[in-house]
Amino acid sequence: MKKPILVIPIGDAAGIGPEITVKALADDTVHKMARLVVVGNKKVLQEAIKFSNVRMTINCIDEPQAGNFVPGVLNLIDLDNIEINKLKMGAVQAMTGKAAYEYIEVATQLCLAKKADVLTTTAINKESLKAAKVPFIGHTEIIGALTQTKNPLTMFQVHNLRVFFLSRHVSLRQACELVTKDNLLAFIDQSVSALKILGVKNPHMAIAGLNPHSGEHGLFGREEVDAVMPAVAAARERGINVEGPIGADSVFYFALKGKYDAVLSLYHDQGHIATKMVDFEKTISITIGMPILRTSVDHGTALDIAGQGIASPVSLIEAIRLGAEYAPFFKQD
Repeated sequence: MKKPILVIPIGDAAGIGPEITVKALADDTVHKMARLVVVGNKKVLQEAIKFSNVRMTINCIDEPQAGNFVPGVLNLIDLDNIEINKLKMGAVQAMTGKAAYEYIEVATQLCLAKKADVLTTTAINKESLKAAKVPFIGHTEIIGALTQTKNPLTMFQVHNLRVFFLSRHVSLRQACELVTKDNLLAFIDQSVSALKILGVKNPHMAIAGLNPHSGEHGLFGREEVDAVMPAVAAARERGINVEGPIGADSVFYFALKGKYDAVLSLYHDQGHIATKMVDFEKTISITIGMPILRTSVDHGTALDIAGQGIASPVSLIEAIRLGAEYAPFFKQD
């Protein structure tokens, strides 16, 4: 069985994306997992190879299947869209925002055309996108538009812990308002379907409590009584193996130890803190519910250290590993 092809857009050229890309591909272990193709800019990557002090040859190709998939070779689809003499490392620039969008666009189209199996992304910068007048705030929105997907589903994974999010980029007040029976039931259905797509048979899910001690049966907060418990009951009537609410101070630990296949976090920071405290560098974002599978680093462009050769490639290596692990289970329509 052939190893899956993972396509990696280099992200914002002024950030650490090019650096972690060359460092990750310089690690022999990733080549045992997958066939890797990079979408980016040759001159930018040549500079990254220099200041990262890695030994690597760039092999420019037109299509992923034409790659020379051996250690020490970086197979590149070169868009040649950066004026290297105008590139300012660590700075917000319209040029790099526009280029980052173009890398994602080409990489996504390769996956849609089934020329690559997984999209594995590095970091982009929201301010650079805005400066370039790109009408999206991040990867999920860009890829959702390119794949005509309305509601992509985000899952975090770190080691054995998988976490879904009922809400993400909204205020805490809004997040509490979104804890309703209907919203929870819909997310339970989506999350279970996503787990099955990733090869988890008969998923066993847990729902985190919103309030301290899950509200102590309404003593301090009724969200669990009015929304979580009815949603869990309705889901179980449908044959879904789900439990909750379970106190957020313990449920993530139990899932990490294998009691549950995944946890539904009720707001952004609840799940982010839980995963990143387990292992910050190895917390990976996985986007499901689209016609393509995407794994991603879960850190930013780190403009403050860009170009210094000190960025860690651990997160990208882990994103590659999970992409390769899940690729055989993911079926494109």
